[in-house]
Amino acid sequence: MARIELAPEVAEDFDRILDHLATYQVENPGQRIGEIIAALDVLEQNPLIGRPVANGKRELVIGRRTRGYLALYRYVPEMDIVFVLAIRSQREAGYAERVEEG
Repeated sequence: MARIELAPEVAEDFDRILDHLATYQVENPGQRIGEIIAALDVLEQNPLIGRPVANGKRELVIGRRTRGYLALYRYVPEMDIVFVLAIRSQREAGYAERVEEG
């Protein structure tokens, strides 16, 4: 079973998501974050489930429409660790510069 590690910057992603949910007065934003975290737990058993993207990274699709998010991660099989690098809404244009290059 793979271990999941969240990059420190993922906290900023959650803050941004919570701010967005508050702006649009979405009910129970904490539950939405819980759903994202529960979806990440799938990576423990299936670390290669996400679609491949650039530079050896993968992208996990979580939910859909207004409840849709994407988690960018890298799986290191030698260590059996999934490093979650960023989370964004499916409607956002891209990830922060911190993860797009490397």
